[in-house]
Amino acid sequence: MLKSIQKRKNKLRAQRKARVRGKISGIETMPRVSVFKSNKHFYAQAIDDVAGVTLAAADGKKLGLKSNQEDAKKVAAVLADALKAKNIENIVFDRNGYLYHGVVASFADALREAGIKF
Repeated sequence: MLKSIQKRKNKLRAQRKARVRGKISGIETMPRVSVFKSNKHFYAQAIDDVAGVTLAAADGKKLGLKSNQEDAKKVAAVLADALKAKNIENIVFDRNGYLYHGVVASFADALREAGIKF
């Protein structure tokens, strides 16, 4: 891919990320669940923005999973179990500048199916 095209894509993602993060914030009882996807792996974490701590996390790399829709559902199940262990049922979803389709959408749907509300 040309460097100019990649720079433009990165700039647009950064703009989307800043726009979304300006509107949402997580608290202890309703944390922000932020996702990150690379070409190989998928990661998610629940963050309390007031205290600045991570309450729960799921790492697709440590689980030996790839960045596809089926494995994103498995990461969502692991994160949902960790959230339920801490008695958290409501979250704020932060797609981190990614478009809401594919892997991100399947992750969100799997969280909803596991009983997490947002």
